[in-house]
Amino acid sequence: METSIKSVVLKLNTDKPVRKTPYQVKGVFIRHFKNELIVPMLNGSNRHKFLYPRVQVKILNEQIYIIGLKEGLIPVISIAEKVKKLDFGNITFDVQSFELLESKNDFISTKQVITYSFLTPWIALNHMNQGMYNKSNRTEQRLFLNKLIGQNIVFLANELNLSLEKNIYTKLEISELSPKKVDEKNWGSFEGGFKTNCILPNYIGLGNGITRGFGSIYFDPNHILSNLKKEELGELEESDSFKNEKDLKIVIISDVPKPRRRKNINNKSKSSKKNKAKFIKNVNSKKKTKKYSKNPNSLNKKTTRYAGSKNFKDNPIDGFNRIEEVKDKEEKNFNTEEHHKRQHKF
Repeated sequence: METSIKSVVLKLNTDKPVRKTPYQVKGVFIRHFKNELIVPMLNGSNRHKFLYPRVQVKILNEQIYIIGLKEGLIPVISIAEKVKKLDFGNITFDVQSFELLESKNDFISTKQVITYSFLTPWIALNHMNQGMYNKSNRTEQRLFLNKLIGQNIVFLANELNLSLEKNIYTKLEISELSPKKVDEKNWGSFEGGFKTNCILPNYIGLGNGITRGFGSIYFDPNHILSNLKKEELGELEESDSFKNEKDLKIVIISDVPKPRRRKNINNKSKSSKKNKAKFIKNVNSKKKTKKYSKNPNSLNKKTTRYAGSKNFKDNPIDGFNRIEEVKDKEEKNFNTEEHHKRQHKF
């Protein structure tokens, strides 16, 4: 396993302020740059490979940012000089210049406590954990969110196949514990920031709604060591930065489950055909034996199972905002060109 990764941030400087959504920007790339390496990273075709998107599109201060991590590094770098304009149909943006910033030391644990800000709301609460959160008192809520941001970081490191060599500490800094509702899903979001001893790539997303630009983070590189040499790295617990910081909580790395890879759609369809054939065979077999259920209502019952934890305190991780598998067919294809055409006007 690796101990750090490379990342890149591509900022496109356009002739006009960009008042579009990340989905709309991705749609333009999918339509007009079909043969580029970046397209499979945007259109959902790599969804079965990566739980965490390797290329992310953000609209920040009415400017376009494209972030590439690990496998997304080369696709982002290769597109930089090729984007001269972005045609949305109703408006066209000329790309006057671009800025490309590469980072080589992401996910390194440092002797300093780093402060991150959420540039866009952090969606921490979903349908799996919102009920439990609302029933908890304020102390429990703050502990829950603080543990959650730490587990977001560890889960992300696991997904990127990274080994966190040192203990990870976190401290959430939000002024309001009452979540703000987000769109029709009624997700719960928070504004503010957090502190940790781990260097994370700037502008990446944490929590839910990452592909829509939520949970984008930022830290000022000037506030940490300018040259992170191996001999400069040590135990955070021995540093003045750690001793002067209150309420830092350690993240128990072993408590965070390993990412579950999505099954390939082709394999899934084959499996469903086998299950369907088996079901028909069983039905025919039951018809021959003429065995009936004693309960007249048994055929009308439907059982719904959730992956979430039933106990808020004892097993918090399953109730946290793990990156969910999209079940609805339309949502599975949310990054395809056809979906963009239905959702937005270009």
